[in-house]
Amino acid sequence: MIQFILRRLLQAIPVFLGTTLLVYFMVFALPGDPIRALFGDRPPSEAVIAALRQQYNLDQPFWIQYGLFLKNLFTFNLGVDFTGQPIAATLGRVFPVTVMLAVEALVIQAVFGIGFGLIAGLRKGKIFDSTVLLASLVVIAIPIFVLGFVLQLVFGVYLGWAKPTVGTDVTWSTLLLPAFALALVSFAYVLRLTRASVIENSTADYVRTATAKGLSRPRVVMAHILRNSMIPVVTYLGASLGGLMGGAIVTEGIFNVPGVGQKLYQAILRSEGPTVVAIVSVLVLVFVIANLLVDLLYAWLDPRIRYEK
Repeated sequence: MIQFILRRLLQAIPVFLGTTLLVYFMVFALPGDPIRALFGDRPPSEAVIAALRQQYNLDQPFWIQYGLFLKNLFTFNLGVDFTGQPIAATLGRVFPVTVMLAVEALVIQAVFGIGFGLIAGLRKGKIFDSTVLLASLVVIAIPIFVLGFVLQLVFGVYLGWAKPTVGTDVTWSTLLLPAFALALVSFAYVLRLTRASVIENSTADYVRTATAKGLSRPRVVMAHILRNSMIPVVTYLGASLGGLMGGAIVTEGIFNVPGVGQKLYQAILRSEGPTVVAIVSVLVLVFVIANLLVDLLYAWLDPRIRYEK
């Protein structure tokens, strides 16, 4: 097991380097001068511009800038952004908010997606199954920013069940509405994937054998049908965690959540390469760790899977 974990971590190194290199190059290639853009319509003197370029290493070629960024990253010294704020302190402030939002959305889509998918799969062709499939298609077809505005308008403004915007008062309860908006699209895929897996496993030989042995229907469903149906679902959920944190950019903008999305958007507008790549680097690490946990869960869901040679 330890060898498997180490092997996965080693495989993540080229992924991490390749992702950060690509993102840094894309930020580097953006048109415009980020230093001049800081001052708006009141451009400073050329001496001030030259000093700021030297301070942020913008007077160096691309490869030197990227090398200095990696050096600072591996020594846990991310420097400061164009506003003079330490990047590490900024990440420490915004990432917990986005992690709370992503975890809450993941729990919502897992609980409701697996629950509704299980019931729909066990009642294939019934009214509930048809209704759930139709509703999931509608959710998939509607863009997330439309879903967000609809939830904000209905539940936040008209019904008053939740705050329309989050603001600086970030709690699990205030993030509930944006978490639902973020989870809806993935919820539809989890539901349909669970339903398809349940239908396929319901006719398997081991299910008929368990029923013939006299096991109760709930035990057959939970211990045999659902457990064996979870492997593709868990794979999707693990991969969607990184997508939830990345997709939070739109949701955070709609609900005014002070998380990674707002900071990343501002950093892209200002062409802050180190800030953008630092945020993306943490997202890559989250994605790698989530997939590692998914691989470890495989052994529990299916005892036939072994990671030893």
